Amino acid sequence: MYSMRKIVHLDMDAFYASVEKRDDPALAGRPVAVGGSPEGRGVVAAASYEARAFGVRSAMPMARALRLCPELAIVRPDFAKYKAVSEQVMAILRACTDLVEPLSLDEAYLDVTENRWSIAYGSLVAKELKRRIFQETRCTASAGVAPNKFLAKIASGWRKPDGLTVISPDRVEQFLQALPVDALWGVGPVTAKKLHSLGIERVVDVREFDFQILQKEIGSLADWLRRLSYGDDPREVVPHRSAKSASSETTYAEDLQDMDTIKTELARLARETAEWLEKKHLAGRTVTIKVRYADFTTVTRSHTLSRPTADADVISSWATELLHRTQAGRRPVRLLGARVNGLVEDALLNL
Repeated sequence: MYSMRKIVHLDMDAFYASVEKRDDPALAGRPVAVGGSPEGRGVVAAASYEARAFGVRSAMPMARALRLCPELAIVRPDFAKYKAVSEQVMAILRACTDLVEPLSLDEAYLDVTENRWSIAYGSLVAKELKRRIFQETRCTASAGVAPNKFLAKIASGWRKPDGLTVISPDRVEQFLQALPVDALWGVGPVTAKKLHSLGIERVVDVREFDFQILQKEIGSLADWLRRLSYGDDPREVVPHRSAKSASSETTYAEDLQDMDTIKTELARLARETAEWLEKKHLAGRTVTIKVRYADFTTVTRSHTLSRPTADADVISSWATELLHRTQAGRRPVRLLGARVNGLVEDALLNL
């Protein structure tokens, strides 16, 4: 019943932190966090495995990370450097197959059923990928090999760092039997809590559970989870994923209180988004702003235009207009964002 495709999910280990450790011998063996200053509102962008042992995690405030691990070495991020290493990694993956679907700078799916290296076994392809990546970047990657994306992604996280886990078609059922329901793709903490309250602890428990009750509790996700509980994931590896939206946002070290400053900042972010659209020859129909207040309450406001645009003046003027539908200026603002959705290629506008 399982497809005979050979899917690899490749995930670089503690990517930003590993690149920094590679480039600075003084960081060897030390807990490292890449991110902003603990004095401001810096957050952890990446943590080395030594730092994770203290409970330090990405997206955690840096001040808290430092309390958990007083010995923590904090390194400011160098995204240009990480992008360059990522490009090296992606070039290695594309040397193997054109069917590479990047998920981020440090993670991708590959369909290696057919590959340029003419290697028959997915496990040997993954080994060769890991070897070449380490040889070229001196950074390690973990890989999962399975008949589909869902299983490959779970497998890649199984033995981190520098791991390789293979789930062959004849081992899928055995693997699913041992899998907790939280491991299912699409199950976050809130859904997990609901499933646990229904007595669903393992992935395979979803199969036996009354489907109508499941639908009532978790809505449209029920059908997807039922499929995954049988190891059924038909999603293909898609090499060129088209962008669905373009956005730009900033978190401020000090809350913004003055309405003119807030408007200026939002207009700048909207123009950045418009520039990206122009560069990619895209246009969008819906302008959305995001405002996060000092107490972390977050609101969004949107306006749909009569036709798609990439015009910076149009996008920024609508973004600032939408501010009047928020409490910005009356409440301190911690974060601002501008996004454009409903993207089409601008060439299509003239058809």
